[in-house]
Amino acid sequence: MKEMDIRSLSSSQHRTQNLSNIHKAVQAIFPIFKWGQSYSLTKFRGDLIAGLTIASLCIPQDIGYAKLANLDPQYGLYSSFVPPLIYAFMGSSRDIAIGPVAVVSLLLGTLLQNEIDPTTNAVEYRRLAFTATFFAGITQATLGCLRLGFLIDFLSHAAIVGFMGGAAITIALQQLKGFLGIKNFTKKSDIVSVMKSVWGSVHHGWNWQTIAIGATFLAFLLFAKYIGKKNKKLFWVPAIAPLISVVVSTFFVFITHAERHGVQIVRHIEKGINPPSVNEIYFTGEYALKGFRIGVVAAMIALTEAIAIGRTFASMKDYQLDGNKEMVALGTMNIVGSMTSCYVATGSFSRSAVNYMAGCQTAVSNIVMSCVVFLTLEFITPLFKYTPNAILASIIISAVIGLIDFEAAILIWKIDKFDFVACMGAFFGVIFVSVEIGLLIAVSISFAKILLQVTRPRTAILGRIPSTTVYRNIQQYPEATKVPGVLIVRVDSAIYFSNSNYVKERILRWLTDEEEQLKAAYQPKIQFLIADMSPVTDIDTSGIHALEELHRSLQKRDVQLVLANPGQVVIDKLHASNFTNVIGEDKIFLTVAEAIGTCSPKPTEEV
Repeated sequence: MKEMDIRSLSSSQHRTQNLSNIHKAVQAIFPIFKWGQSYSLTKFRGDLIAGLTIASLCIPQDIGYAKLANLDPQYGLYSSFVPPLIYAFMGSSRDIAIGPVAVVSLLLGTLLQNEIDPTTNAVEYRRLAFTATFFAGITQATLGCLRLGFLIDFLSHAAIVGFMGGAAITIALQQLKGFLGIKNFTKKSDIVSVMKSVWGSVHHGWNWQTIAIGATFLAFLLFAKYIGKKNKKLFWVPAIAPLISVVVSTFFVFITHAERHGVQIVRHIEKGINPPSVNEIYFTGEYALKGFRIGVVAAMIALTEAIAIGRTFASMKDYQLDGNKEMVALGTMNIVGSMTSCYVATGSFSRSAVNYMAGCQTAVSNIVMSCVVFLTLEFITPLFKYTPNAILASIIISAVIGLIDFEAAILIWKIDKFDFVACMGAFFGVIFVSVEIGLLIAVSISFAKILLQVTRPRTAILGRIPSTTVYRNIQQYPEATKVPGVLIVRVDSAIYFSNSNYVKERILRWLTDEEEQLKAAYQPKIQFLIADMSPVTDIDTSGIHALEELHRSLQKRDVQLVLANPGQVVIDKLHASNFTNVIGEDKIFLTVAEAIGTCSPKPTEEV
């Protein structure tokens, strides 16, 4: 009986442990089951207000962003219904508001129309958009599952600032078609083609009624944003301003029948919730490959924007954001979205900022927003029939102005000139060529900077700080003095095959320059070269080979190589390669001061 009781107890504990593990796994995949346990009515009140506020902002924006992606207006609303619901269950951010965004919409619209004309072949174009969305989701989820989130960090902050600024100007220029009432407009996105198209139709293409409507409401939207910035408590003013603009302008057009005088209107938005689109996705064939290529590009931009937004608000509220979980959540929602007539959705900065200021507590605000969009699709879409395109253009222009960050560009110029080159390269690439070329320039310059830093690490000559045994860079500390007969060089990087030859040649160049200066000043020649290895975190076989060559070159000059403070990994590899026996165990020291004490006793006595 005792044995049976023990077995029963053991079995019960085992089942409890298994249930606990399953529970933890479910919470890891669906964080809502973790924070949902402590959810309260107080939190719901904050989420309800925030959700209603961002819904009033997202509905008019979604209609405009869909047009930016060359899709019918309802697809923008679809993308703010299903994806936010999925994200609310799987996302780890409390503040991100999910939906279509201007930059990704423009990017998709540009890349997709290069493959299929959206006007003459709308069905195939839409299918390719769903295919790109599917592969964007697959890319994002895969990066998260394989914990490869570091890949998005290859787009430097400077490149992103330039790309976003250029994209904002390009988006604003694209809206001139609706803002001015132009019917025949260029399909190119570069500033030269757009301005030619605008000025080419000034006498016969512009519609003054459209311009009057667009300019009036753009001024209203900008004034609302100004009020929101001046007084943070009035954050709801710029949030509801777009919806007010849509309602007022739609009513005005309806009662005046301005569409009869050349004012272009939305005309029709499909009623009802998302229809299934699994059968419309290309899983094989030529368009599947094209969709994959476009999807990967869109996925990386969408991820970069969402993760940056999530990290920003997480630091403001002092909670942790799991980047890999975010990628899985974003990927899953886009995979499901592609099967429910959505195009690529991600975190929107303008909506997330409103969500934060409206007092959101959890991702439930996304669920509230999604419910409002659901009601809109079911009952309200016919009312948008008379909404003028000029209003949608004004809403998008006012939204993307915030993407142009002059202060960040000025700060980048002050801090790092190479970063500024990356910023401007991406900026001018977008506005003068195309979005994809601007993105390519941004990535290329970011990679070029990484390669430059890896292949050309910093080196410095060290000197002794007076009255101490501390040795520092003589350029940073002009009062530091060189030790007679000794050259102290520090390498500020790991030594690999990519930079080993440069490090060796740079050290020899330092030595040559120093010897020439000493010879000109009739001072004693260099007898010891001390390499401060403190910053050298690792070394490979090429690096060790470079040290061996450096040692041989120094021997020919009657100069002894001395190493100071090599790390554990480095010293182990030096021992394994027998390099320590080559230069001698007595030529490796714990600190530069100890090396100086052996090589040049006189300065130590003075100290």
